Amino acid sequence: MVTYPEGATALVTGGASGIGAACAKRLAGAGVRVVTADVAAGADERLDVTDADAVENLAARLGRVDILVNSAGVVGPSAPLVDVELEDWRRTFRINVEGTFLVCRAFVPAMTDAGWGRVVNMASIAAKDGNPGQSAYSASKAAVIALTKSLGKEVATTGVLANVVAPAAVESPMNAGTDPAILARSQSLTPMARMGRPEEIAELVAWLCSEALSFSTGAVYDASGGRASY
Repeated sequence: MVTYPEGATALVTGGASGIGAACAKRLAGAGVRVVTADVAAGADERLDVTDADAVENLAARLGRVDILVNSAGVVGPSAPLVDVELEDWRRTFRINVEGTFLVCRAFVPAMTDAGWGRVVNMASIAAKDGNPGQSAYSASKAAVIALTKSLGKEVATTGVLANVVAPAAVESPMNAGTDPAILARSQSLTPMARMGRPEEIAELVAWLCSEALSFSTGAVYDASGGRASY
């Protein structure tokens, strides 16, 4: 049975839409108090995850959260590596990697002090496969996987578990500007022959955030419609 600590609070970054919003809805439906944070309108808190001061200020205002879902991210440039502008590369890493780092750094210490917590960071199957035309995105999400593996080992004896989810292409606003050819390639590689839905990813995240999970940390959970092969 999937349960959460009584009075648990969750912070979901990128919570205004897509996977983040679906995760927030799923956790709230299970009785968890959810705070969403996003640069977009509609979130409970306006937060640029690349702004270290803003992240630390949010942590000071919210205090301890029991569950942290880092879903804020961008696809970045859709172009061959040799044509990617340096600033586009850096922006992708700032949001996807530095943002995840800053939020974890700000909120994990209170979890370890409390002796319980769940961290779920959002990566991508591209982190394993390396999507052509998405070198910045693929590399940044690979960094998120490595970051989470390290964090999971660091907090393994504290009661805090940190894991990462690696979806294939999902029907979400983040993919609205993605090159259609890249999305078509992703679907062609997926045995289920379709894109994922945000609520499907949220179900996996909800389990990873729950008390049902007890012996997994620093692990990668695929949600790829069969695309993942390792």
